Amino acid sequence: MDTSGASYGEIADLLEAQNRAFGASAAALANIDRLRAGAAAIVTGQQVTLFGGPLFTLLKAATAIRKAKDAGAVPIFWLATEDHDLAEADHVTLPSRHELHRLRLEHASEAAGKPVGAVRLGEGIRPLLEQAAELLGPGEVLDTLRAAYAPEATYAEAFGRLLAKVFADEGLILIDAAGREFHALGAPVLRAAIERAAELENLLLERRRLLEERGYAAQVLVTAESSLLFLIDDETGARLALRRRDDAAGNESWVAGKRLYSTAELLGILESAPERLSPNALLRPVFQDAILPTATYVGGPAEIAYFAQSQVLYEAVLGRMTPVVPRLSATLVEPALAQIMAQHDISLPELIATHPDEMAQRLGARAIPIEGKQKLAAAGNALDEELKSLTEWMERLDAGLGKSAEVAASKMRYQMDRLRRLAANHQLQTEARLRKHLDALYLNLFPENHPQERVVGAAAFLAKYGEGLIPELVEIAEQECPGHRVVFLD
Repeated sequence: MDTSGASYGEIADLLEAQNRAFGASAAALANIDRLRAGAAAIVTGQQVTLFGGPLFTLLKAATAIRKAKDAGAVPIFWLATEDHDLAEADHVTLPSRHELHRLRLEHASEAAGKPVGAVRLGEGIRPLLEQAAELLGPGEVLDTLRAAYAPEATYAEAFGRLLAKVFADEGLILIDAAGREFHALGAPVLRAAIERAAELENLLLERRRLLEERGYAAQVLVTAESSLLFLIDDETGARLALRRRDDAAGNESWVAGKRLYSTAELLGILESAPERLSPNALLRPVFQDAILPTATYVGGPAEIAYFAQSQVLYEAVLGRMTPVVPRLSATLVEPALAQIMAQHDISLPELIATHPDEMAQRLGARAIPIEGKQKLAAAGNALDEELKSLTEWMERLDAGLGKSAEVAASKMRYQMDRLRRLAANHQLQTEARLRKHLDALYLNLFPENHPQERVVGAAAFLAKYGEGLIPELVEIAEQECPGHRVVFLD
């Protein structure tokens, strides 16, 4: 049964007030009016982070915008402000010419464990803005960061203002559902997680068994007497996991931190202060889609994997399942890097699949003068031919002698390979640009052995490519076949 009692008008009113506070564009407000009139939504979202977080922030939003345009829907970005893992949100990585710089915002210890969206940035943001200025250079993006990430702002306010500005022309609607009004709209889902806890737990345990039986791992560990909810402590403000307990008589109780709650007490909190209760990763999309008229959700790889478990919650609580599509996954290749790749005939898949030392050997070998390549090839071919003839003759004489000959021959081939490596290394030392080229490729395209989209800050690309980058990403996000894209920037 669909538990949503929210009307389009209620949702639109809340979104309008919130988006105006973020500095919404006329296009965003127009989309809210379309929502008010009954338009469906294409939804995506993520944690609120420092300076917009990694590149995939842009890729998620661009995909939602593109899918919304194609479907005649409105794009909505869900700000996951209730997450309490500050260590995932308090940093960003920005590149300089030769290295990556990890900018981390320090916070007082009392911020730990609280919903990140409500944490104020504080005075520590000022030196990080100066570092960002050195790395990004002057321009509109830096001005936007300075205006959004002010010391008095919270992570939610800063992230929302940034996205409102970056996607102003695209009409992206933002939602921070951490407040009382939105939680009241989603309260039926939270109520179901309390009143039907044992039933939902059994469904998840059975889904976990089924996934493991078919060779898949459950993304979220569900155990007996676990819970789908968190509770905000009314004294400390910390977000605490709720755990369900049954005593010997079958009476149900709940534990958050060191405090025990009855089911009636939790339902009372839900009635008087619904914002204190929040869903975990499996229930969150169900909570979201009880509030919003979601036609499709755009997710990253890990999020989509969650839906294999969340499906049973959708069907049990909402009586339906929201379709899920993958976000655009891409590596952005700047012109100078594209020139290096073309010069050395290197593809992105080859770069990712090859250890840097091995790739350096390949570049060195490719750079050996033609005369050297010919001599090495001639020597290698001659050696292979003579060894083949010799080992076959010795095998005919005696099987044991043939085996010994093969061992000796493999050692000779190893020494021939060593000659090739020596020649390649000499070329690397002679042409220092080869190593510099390779270092630049790995630094920018596969930094720290991770996909670029998960490491390099979105702000770095916005600062370099300006307002033209977003329409280009939206256009590319039209892709119908999932897979990683290589995007060559102009």
